[in-house]
Amino acid sequence: MSTSTVDRPLRPGDRAPNVVLDAISREGKIALNDFRGHSPLLIGLFRGLHCPFCRRHVAAMAQLKPALHEKGVECLAVVNTPVERARLYFRYHPTPDLLAASDPERASHRAFGLREVGMDTVMAIRVHLPRELPEPMDVMAMNEFLNKKEGYEITEADQQMMGRQPQLVGQFLLDRAGIVRWSFTEVLEVGYTFRAPNPEELMSAAYQVAH
Repeated sequence: MSTSTVDRPLRPGDRAPNVVLDAISREGKIALNDFRGHSPLLIGLFRGLHCPFCRRHVAAMAQLKPALHEKGVECLAVVNTPVERARLYFRYHPTPDLLAASDPERASHRAFGLREVGMDTVMAIRVHLPRELPEPMDVMAMNEFLNKKEGYEITEADQQMMGRQPQLVGQFLLDRAGIVRWSFTEVLEVGYTFRAPNPEELMSAAYQVAH
């Protein structure tokens, strides 16, 4: 597994690194080099499944997968959750045909330049989700509220991941040569709300990559 680190999120024109991860949705390993020369790839790098927003990102990627597949683009969701815990979650919350991998050591995040965020920054954030939260909440309270609401039971494996510095979320569209052609990186701000990539923008980029 690559453990190299870059000091900023990869941007269009950058070459993506190779990382080798444990597969969640099947046995064995998944390497980014497996896709090179064969198909473009949308890779999503998410915090652990204990994070309600990351579960939403995974679900949004699964929704877009059929349209991306029509353009020849493969999808890979990477979560910072130990593989056995992640397999248990996907067993009961299946996302048909979505390839997923486990990276509790965050090697992929570091290799793509997604930095850790200090707890002082995180605790200053107030999350606004008018349809889901009764009021703006700090990140810890929001996690607890939504996990309880959604029936996500925190395990010891989840607690280990939650004890680490939070990590930014990002998605990167790679062409067949492994070059980044489009990217989306989470922005943490005081009035934070859930934002997934714009589907029209992503599909337009996927069309360009496929052709």
